[in-house]
Amino acid sequence: MTNILLIVTQDTKQEEAAFLRDCLEDAGCNVIHLDPSVRKTIGGAEISPKDVAAATGTTLEDIRAIGHEGKIQGVMIEGAVKLALEVHAKHGLQGVLSIGGSMGTTLSTQVMQALPYGIPKVMISTLASGMTEGFVGVKDITMMNSVCDISGLNSISHEIFRSGAYGVAGMAKNLKPVGESEKPLVLMSTLGTTETTMRSVREALEADGCEVMVFHSTGNGGRTLEALAAERDVAAIVDMSLVEINDFLHDGICAVGPERGTTGLKRGIPTIFAPGNVDFYVMPTQLATGDAPFDGRRYHIHNIALTAVRTTEADLDILADHLAGMMKETDEPVSFFIPLGGFSDHDSTVGNLYEPSLPPLFAEKCKAVMPSNVAVTAVDAHINDQVFADAMVAAVRAAIQKN
Repeated sequence: MTNILLIVTQDTKQEEAAFLRDCLEDAGCNVIHLDPSVRKTIGGAEISPKDVAAATGTTLEDIRAIGHEGKIQGVMIEGAVKLALEVHAKHGLQGVLSIGGSMGTTLSTQVMQALPYGIPKVMISTLASGMTEGFVGVKDITMMNSVCDISGLNSISHEIFRSGAYGVAGMAKNLKPVGESEKPLVLMSTLGTTETTMRSVREALEADGCEVMVFHSTGNGGRTLEALAAERDVAAIVDMSLVEINDFLHDGICAVGPERGTTGLKRGIPTIFAPGNVDFYVMPTQLATGDAPFDGRRYHIHNIALTAVRTTEADLDILADHLAGMMKETDEPVSFFIPLGGFSDHDSTVGNLYEPSLPPLFAEKCKAVMPSNVAVTAVDAHINDQVFADAMVAAVRAAIQKN
């Protein structure tokens, strides 16, 4: 049986909920409707608003009396997440489907984020054409633009809702869970500008029998790496793209926050760092205007959205101090490999931000400020040279064998 959790508030979307149920049942799915309505109870849902309230140890009447929509929603989210996890544990869910505006999207995606990776999760939302970061988080949530407001059925919404329903049904009916691998898990960060070495490291570790997960360090990738480092049994972390940390220090658009890079250290996971892509931080391209944008720093317009801004010696000094403070989070040994020939494709003889004097200065700064548990190794090579990749592979192998 293919179980689909349908999350729709019937107090405002009864017609739409009925239509989605019909589509899912027509596709051969068993529908479990979770209705987190607050205004009134319509009936017919397998999980009623009263059930959601009761899961938090209270009643709908008491929740309504709170009188603040944000606080009310917080309670309903708590109950909805609890019940969704119970349903999954008892019956097994093969898919989740929801429609909503800002409030419905917030509640439903919180439920989706609580469910395991791999379960198809489709959110049809008025916010899907933008502002999706907080809703998707680090989970595999598919956002569909509702185009129209979710207010009844019309010729556009009819087709969009139908596509979403049959789409999640198709994914759910073909779901073949793989489960967590028994291979040693290695987490890596990269960007396209350090992909050459990433690929060499990944292929070498996979040949050793490791499972390697690679994350694109544009913000969400770093968040996901940190989340998995917190919840999975991780053999090692190869954090070789630190642009998200640079962006945090410079208010760039890929900033993750002060916790970036710290989860593995706090858990004692062997971590091998490299300063990949620290030759720049990322800013919106629309700011690349005027005679001297970005305080006169060199920059390279990568595309219409992203511009790489060259870091200066002072910027790299700030980064070194930040990394040193971050690496004090652990007493365990940490490896930090620094390529003296450049930090990315941009920082190369054929790149747009090449500055050969800076990597050696950064290496000296790091040697001066790093705590005693950090082994700083300067490698006379570019970060994308094979010799640099080989050095990191050797460090990962040694760390895994030691553990």
